[in-house]
Amino acid sequence: MKKISSLFFAIFLIIGFVKAEDKKLVSPDGILVVTVSANNGAPTYSINYNGKLFLKESPLGMKTNIGDFSQGLILNGKVSEQKIDETYELPNIKQSKVHYVANEGVYSFLKDNKPAFDVIFRVSKNDVAFRYKVYPQKDRLSCIVNEETSGFVFPEGTTTFLTAQSKAMVGFARTMPSYEIPYKADAPMGENGQGNGYTFPCLFKVNDSGWVLISETGVDSRYCGSRLIGRAGGLYTIGFPMEEENNGNGTAAPGLALPGETPWRTITLGETLAPIVETTVPFDVVKPRYEASQKYKYTKGSWSWIIKMDGGTVYDVQKQYIDFSADMGYETVLVDALWDTQIGREKIAELAKYGATKNVGLYLWYNSNGYWNDAPQGPRGIMDNTIARRKEMAWMKSIGVRGIKVDFFGGDKQVTIKQYEDILYDANDFGIMVIFHGCTLPRGWERMYPNYAASEAILASENLFFGQRSCDYEAFNACLHPFIRNAVGSMDFGGSALNKFYNANNTPGRGSKRITSDVYALATAVLFQSGVQHFALAPNNLTDAPEWAISFMKEVPTTWDEVRFIDGYPGKYVVLARRHGEKWYVAGINAQKEPLELNVKLPMLQAGAELKLYSDDDQLNGKVSTTKMNKKQEIELTIPGNGGALLVK
Repeated sequence: MKKISSLFFAIFLIIGFVKAEDKKLVSPDGILVVTVSANNGAPTYSINYNGKLFLKESPLGMKTNIGDFSQGLILNGKVSEQKIDETYELPNIKQSKVHYVANEGVYSFLKDNKPAFDVIFRVSKNDVAFRYKVYPQKDRLSCIVNEETSGFVFPEGTTTFLTAQSKAMVGFARTMPSYEIPYKADAPMGENGQGNGYTFPCLFKVNDSGWVLISETGVDSRYCGSRLIGRAGGLYTIGFPMEEENNGNGTAAPGLALPGETPWRTITLGETLAPIVETTVPFDVVKPRYEASQKYKYTKGSWSWIIKMDGGTVYDVQKQYIDFSADMGYETVLVDALWDTQIGREKIAELAKYGATKNVGLYLWYNSNGYWNDAPQGPRGIMDNTIARRKEMAWMKSIGVRGIKVDFFGGDKQVTIKQYEDILYDANDFGIMVIFHGCTLPRGWERMYPNYAASEAILASENLFFGQRSCDYEAFNACLHPFIRNAVGSMDFGGSALNKFYNANNTPGRGSKRITSDVYALATAVLFQSGVQHFALAPNNLTDAPEWAISFMKEVPTTWDEVRFIDGYPGKYVVLARRHGEKWYVAGINAQKEPLELNVKLPMLQAGAELKLYSDDDQLNGKVSTTKMNKKQEIELTIPGNGGALLVK
């Protein structure tokens, strides 16, 4: 009898020990629960939302050159918890005033009875963010992280909305990855892209439970950018850059000074797509890296290159576009590649002086590259060198240049992330804003770097010029971006073209043909969020585009105070509402063949309110009318395939 009692007592101790290893962190509203464990010495976590399992037990940890911190670990029973309650304002994201409330838990893992790392979790209403803090080992005050074993295990039957990571040093002038691979929608799990994983952010539909968006934020010169690697059994893990990126220069594995912290991995989840579209977690968990040297302005502008290509980067055309911007009430013109040879510095100074008389400033294009790719467009050999870069920026400041667009990065290595940061930091000294193209995803940079404007990191408008297939799939792609790429950061798409044909004179039969409607073009100016916008409009649109379309493009804001998801499904259709001040813009587009008929509920608008309605008929001919909200605060919208709808109040 005594032996049986002892056996039961031993089993009780074992069970008690297992339970003691499971630590739960609950969101302030009590709906989202993260469970952290040490499973046979391997750190793990899982996520439940509203009683449903969204992420199964998933791995944590890392392997470094000073120790393997993925196994043989013990979870310290003592957890440090605190409530985060912060407010901040940011003019160039989807919501200008943010109140961030979260619960934070710090989970310490020991190896050989010594601190290995902490995993810091933040859990807010619909968001989970976690990062590692790595501690010195003996006399080691630095380390190389050879592998992050952080992963995400999805339930069976989950489908994916992902864009593959391209091979390195391929494509135009060996500039890839440029983060411009098409998405696959509603695809099954079990693949790994084209063999190199997937580009952040990554969207998943968890059966009938809801949606999950995975990304990262807070990436700066102290780490590298990452990707997601698809594995068997519903597992996706963190992948570091490829060795071949940037012509093999720089290490693929990041280095950390110890104690040191990694970037945040972010997980946004909900039963609908509203939390995905509306999340601010990329900015909630980061802090500014430096103070703004001045108050920066977020503007609209014009851009000749998208219609006229390289041949348009000449003095007379750019002067024409300055006039065009002035006519539109825009404040900038983007002068694209080859201005150094086709216009010259003296003439650029003349353009800047002329633009100032019209209250139009210049953005100038630069090649990022030195030794890492073969892109021939100039100016080259400036943005990769501190001395040359600061001298150039001093010149730009002297002639009143507003900002720069830096292109052709092609990599996520720590040395490359440092170049992004160095460009931003130096530009701030001279009051210059920065747009990146041929570049990686911005990771919280709107808050971290006050003069950061936007990044491409998407299959953007230039591809509409390059081929008809991109035009044919324009609406499909546009119905993905608000749920994926644009959900986590400003997206410099350069769209809203009103030319019917992508050529210099809008000549029928030449170049690719736009198959979307004019109302669609206006709607994307609302759907695509970026504080600075250079639209694909052309001077000829003043006479060949509908007057109501030009009037709308003159007034549409580029900064927003609030966003609300109304309806949609990735790749099929989307309806969003954005507020600027007291004015609401409701925009919808349809990528499906059949007309979309919706009964849209708009609780932010009062019953009886009169709205301006931009709509398409079945031939994609647009018109403007007025309508009123009914007593239920609902309105019926019909959107044909490749068409759009807009409501303005």
